[in-house]
Amino acid sequence: MKKQVTLLKEYTKGLWEINPVFKQVLGMCPTLAVTVSAINGIAMALATTFVLVLSNLIISLIRKLIPPQVRIASYIVIIATFVTIADLVMKAQFPELSKALGPFIPLIVVNCLILGRAEAFASKNTPIRALMDSLGNGTGFLIVLFIIGGIREIIGSGTLLGFQIMPQVFEPWLIMILPAGAFLTLGLLMGLANFYVESKKSKERESIIQKYRSSKQVQLTEPGV
Repeated sequence: MKKQVTLLKEYTKGLWEINPVFKQVLGMCPTLAVTVSAINGIAMALATTFVLVLSNLIISLIRKLIPPQVRIASYIVIIATFVTIADLVMKAQFPELSKALGPFIPLIVVNCLILGRAEAFASKNTPIRALMDSLGNGTGFLIVLFIIGGIREIIGSGTLLGFQIMPQVFEPWLIMILPAGAFLTLGLLMGLANFYVESKKSKERESIIQKYRSSKQVQLTEPGV
């Protein structure tokens, strides 16, 4: 019988184990397009998390009522409803931020992260588990977009969240606020993430080998061996 995953694990797995960007490689369009600054990344991630959490919760609640033949269409209708709410609120309360994000708020409807978690998880699990899963993935997405946006803003503009943090003598790298800077930053971060994973696996293998060798030596030194 499969062991039941704890609610905490359902949340934390989205931070790293199945991180939407580094592990699942989903939501690449907003990740690359809007992260010219940290605040843009935060706003995009929060809007995506809002849609992800509420749509997954609703889908999980009515999962047994949706006929399999129309499940994708039903998911899109639910997702589009919350995207419309997020878009209207952004335009009403944060017009400058909405203008900066451009069409990427409405395009959350076709974000593979949203539809992917709905199909892979929310449609097969209870509402509380769907809620924790979506919160975890949303938080993981927020962390990555903030890091990418922060790096690009610091190096490309010398600021972070609009505050000047680099000395006046620093010459901003124009490439970092251009599309090429997004690819460069994301590629380096993914490379570092993969390097960390491989290093961890290598250490675990070495530890297993050392334990095996130690057990062999103990057996050879035992009397009568």
